[in-house]
Amino acid sequence: MNDLPEMLVSGEASRLFPVLSENSKEGRTLSIFLSCLENVGEFGRTMLANLGAKAGTRARIDTFTEVVFKKTSAEQGERPDGLIILRNGSKVWTALVEAKVGTNDLTNKQIEGYLALARSNGIDAVITLSNQFTPLPTHHPLNISGSLTKKVALFHWSWGYVITQAQLLREQGAILDREQFILLSELQRFLLHPSSGVKEFDQMPPAWTDICAQIASGASVSSKNSLAQDVAAGWHQALDRMTGTLSRQIGKHVRVGMVAAETDDPAKRLKSTVSCLATELCLRSEITVPDAAARVQIAADIPKRTLSFGMRIKAPGDRKSTKARLTWLLRQLSSAEPDDLYVRFAWPGSSPSTQYPLANLRSNPDLPAQDRPGKVPHSFDVILVRELGTKFVQRKNFVSDLLQLASQFHASVGENLAAWQPKPPKISDDRRTPASVSTEAMRDEMEQEAMQRSGS
Repeated sequence: MNDLPEMLVSGEASRLFPVLSENSKEGRTLSIFLSCLENVGEFGRTMLANLGAKAGTRARIDTFTEVVFKKTSAEQGERPDGLIILRNGSKVWTALVEAKVGTNDLTNKQIEGYLALARSNGIDAVITLSNQFTPLPTHHPLNISGSLTKKVALFHWSWGYVITQAQLLREQGAILDREQFILLSELQRFLLHPSSGVKEFDQMPPAWTDICAQIASGASVSSKNSLAQDVAAGWHQALDRMTGTLSRQIGKHVRVGMVAAETDDPAKRLKSTVSCLATELCLRSEITVPDAAARVQIAADIPKRTLSFGMRIKAPGDRKSTKARLTWLLRQLSSAEPDDLYVRFAWPGSSPSTQYPLANLRSNPDLPAQDRPGKVPHSFDVILVRELGTKFVQRKNFVSDLLQLASQFHASVGENLAAWQPKPPKISDDRRTPASVSTEAMRDEMEQEAMQRSGS
């Protein structure tokens, strides 16, 4: 039994089998999750390490639910759902936890109140859990003033993220203890059941239909338009759902590609996406798949109503002709279904790129050289382009097609492409021994060359 921390007036140790009202979905789901966080060592260490709270193998994690703090504002009714205490030797790290399930979303007023509560009680962080997705635990679905997070860190885990972490730890063999493995499996099974209230992002926001209709009518999109902001936020959640799904499929972490400024400040990422939507009428992003030949570039072209996935790889420098370089690429794509797959050739100098259906290149590999005689491509883009038509504007169909195409592209292209690398240099036959390149040997060689030049 965990001792009640000094900062609390009341609270309950997290239970694997909580005795709570049937109406208390959030309390029941959080209690089971926190109990597994506490008792499945590698799971707890991994989840907290992603927040920067590193825990050694001897660290102790204690968790509580239904907590009431001594320093609290009774009239505001501040009752966070849980508390995590991490003890690493003499170091102690603490976090308030607020959980939402189903369609319940986090609110600024509540989280801002919990940040103030944490600050007054010397708590290090506030962690939120909900069905809202974010690309990193350091990003938050709410726009919270930076002044409130100077002394108290704010983190977010989506329930989908929790499920993915559990799946990866199980598949990678990271849970060695049999009982802990069973606990983590049962947590995942529980979270996947509809009764838990956990629901993955499955449709774009209502603003998606409105933006698509505006663009179809020829109207421009302002970066200050609230609909554009909602669409950008929905695009980010769709990408986060997609990377989580791919992670479970391949058994390794797939991540959204971001520049450093966007990683540090999610508001900059949103602003960049809105700007792209306003100027290009397109949504763009990249994802990083472990050990893949290149990042995957993703685009949703609203006027054309297409989704595209692509990878750019360098052409092999040890092959001199266009056909030889293309043959190297086609060999890697031999098992790919050609429907909707294209290859774009990047040529040297100011020569514009050319693009061909994969099926045409298989039947006529001489085609690119005929269009650009005397030139050889320096890189290839392998692209999957799918025209969705009316399905593009349908909120649920758009997300389901995004997930399906991501899996299809990785299976057809991503898992088969390997980046070209130059072969290591060889030692020539006349320099096989160290003595052949000694100063004496080199001097004799120079003398012979000088005699040959003088005609002696």
